[in-house]
Parts: sequence; structure tokens; C-alpha cells
Amino acid sequence: MDVMPSRPEVFLLTDADRELVADGPALTDPDGSRRDIPPKVHEVMKYVEDALRQGYALQITPLRHELPIDEAADAVSMPRRELRLLVGKGDIPFRSSEYVDWVRLADVIELSKRLDAEREKMLQSFAEEEPWDDDPENNG
Repeated sequence: MDVMPSRPEVFLLTDADRELVADGPALTDPDGSRRDIPPKVHEVMKYVEDALRQGYALQITPLRHELPIDEAADAVSMPRRELRLLVGKGDIPFRSSEYVDWVRLADVIELSKRLDAEREKMLQSFAEEEPWDDDPENNG
């Protein structure tokens, strides 16, 4: 996983992701004591190490599993207006309380990844197109 400055990376573990595996990864203290960690947590720690070794500062913010729409948009670096429009179109479910519309963070992460993949695919198709021929002599 590449570390990109000023681009948040959100890690959300499922119940299964939180389970330890036999002979799995561990954190080892300087005194040699070992603390087993789930493989997904190891992935997060590797990301943290990579960022710090590259000289980046990190901000770590625990997030709830359900967030107000604007907070969820901020968490995945999506424009708030865009997420509100997508929620309004029914692209992800939400629930309303008296003053706030709530979305599940997992749904927003999945939506963000899907949109990023679609944008990447579109950009790739543009890159593969033949350039326009602006040479007037070749215009039949």
C-alpha cells in the first residue's frame, strides 16, 4: 500500500479481522515480550511504519462505525456535497435522527473505493484513446 501525503487512509476491521491467528504477527517490545495481533492490524502497523520512515507525520483518529454524512465524507476525503448527493440518490443507505443523517462508515469506504476504481478506469480509457489529429491536411 502506497503512502500518499495528505491523503487519509481509513482502516476498518470486521469482527473476523480482529481475530488472532496461530503463529500470526505480533508486536515485540524492546524487552522481548510478544503481543499477538491480528493480521489486519499488522497491515495497519506496516502502513504507519512506512509513513514514518518516509518522514511523514501521522494523525490517528478513531472513528465510530456510524457517522454524520459530513464527517463520513471528511474521513474518506470526499467532498461533502458529493456524498450528500450520492446518499440522496440511494447509493448508500442512511438513517435520520432529529437533526442528523447518519451513514455507516463501511458503506462510505466501499462507495469511495468503487468511485475511485471507476474514475481510474475512465482515466485509463482516456489515456488509451488515439489523440485527435489536428493536421488539416489529413482531414478528408
